[in-house]
Amino acid sequence: MAKQIQKDKSTKKAKRDQSLSLESINYQIILAGVVTIVVGYFALSAKPWDNPIALNVAPILLVIGYCVVIPIGIIFRRKKTEEGGTEVGAQ
Repeated sequence: MAKQIQKDKSTKKAKRDQSLSLESINYQIILAGVVTIVVGYFALSAKPWDNPIALNVAPILLVIGYCVVIPIGIIFRRKKTEEGGTEVGAQ
């Protein structure tokens, strides 16, 4: 019974290694998130401190960058077909 538990652990480790691979599209999405964050910080530093851009737009950009775009860049995975292993829509 102990051997069976060890087999299950090795298959889980293999699945975990495959799920963490990032492709170029992931890096592009993460780069877009970093650009959004940098723009948010520049908007936050706008003078005077009580203008609408610094108070409203900058926090929205920062939340979108940190909480939406970066996680999408990490989680996103292209769908592949069963037969050839090619991407859907690719020719």
